[in-house]
Amino acid sequence: MQNNTSKMVALLGKIRKQMNGAVLDTFRYYGAKYGMNYGVALHSLRDMAREIGCDDELAHFLFRQQVRELQIIALWIADAEAVTEKEFDFWANGLINSELAEQAAQGLLSKITPIDTLVERWCGSGNELLAYAALLAASRSDKISINILQSSVNKVVTAFADNHLATQGVVALLGNKIENHRAVVESVLATLPDNRSAAVVREEIAWRLEY
Repeated sequence: MQNNTSKMVALLGKIRKQMNGAVLDTFRYYGAKYGMNYGVALHSLRDMAREIGCDDELAHFLFRQQVRELQIIALWIADAEAVTEKEFDFWANGLINSELAEQAAQGLLSKITPIDTLVERWCGSGNELLAYAALLAASRSDKISINILQSSVNKVVTAFADNHLATQGVVALLGNKIENHRAVVESVLATLPDNRSAAVVREEIAWRLEY
């Protein structure tokens, strides 16, 4: 049986074959920093993750590496059912940019059971990347409690009065809850503070409420 190191070496071989210089230039332009980055497309990384399947031990090993592709694959092969509150800090420490925050939300965090605790904790952390990841995860989860949704949105919009990532996360969350929780979304909008982030959220959600 292969150990985690040999599995990682095999993965890196596949990753190097798909290295994309043009994508790397884009990352540099937008300032998305990684220890090592091969510029491999996300869909290719998800294909690799599907080939591996759920492997929580390997996921933790890969996420510790300072390599973009390995960290993203880790987020898609980690066992969501195994994520407890004790593990929140482990995953939080690796979220160094918005891409990893987005992949964490999609691949792992939206599927965990203690989503309420995660959202409440990360939205109150003062860290925009953690708040962004938590809001995106909540937008995809059917386990998020309405009271946590309401308090967390207000907490984020108040803490980040003029912040693009924060507003993106809030818009994603409220926009995805309109269909089943329209009254809640309207209530949240009515109680937002008076600042730039709140204005952007109201503008983005207002037209969605019309349809």
